[in-house]
Amino acid sequence: MKITRSSIATAKGPTDWFTGDVYIDAIAAAPAPSRLRANLVHFMPGARTHWHRHPLSQTVFVTEGIGRCQRRGGPIETIHPGDRVLFEANEEHWHGAAPDRLMVHIAINEADDDHPVVHWLDPVTDEEYTAG
Repeated sequence: MKITRSSIATAKGPTDWFTGDVYIDAIAAAPAPSRLRANLVHFMPGARTHWHRHPLSQTVFVTEGIGRCQRRGGPIETIHPGDRVLFEANEEHWHGAAPDRLMVHIAINEADDDHPVVHWLDPVTDEEYTAG
């Protein structure tokens, strides 16, 4: 057993990954051979990720607020607390808060020496975000 006391400061989401105000708290980054990575991500109203994909898939679990998500070419979906969203391996997608509500989720990913956690792509435009 290992207890890690809270010592990592909340990080502001970088502008080359996110549109709007996003804050990230690390939850898990287990050492090899584990591939698990998890973060608690707070999206302020209207904030969202850029388009991106995960070589080993991603699950997000909504804990608070109202959010939106979309896979490339699909409809925009509204997500609520308790909803789990699985983005398949290499599926291009985005996720974030609704325009007038914050959204918090736990992002669960895998990574190893051959598979990075994420490949960041282009920003989600305002037109794409409001198309739903």
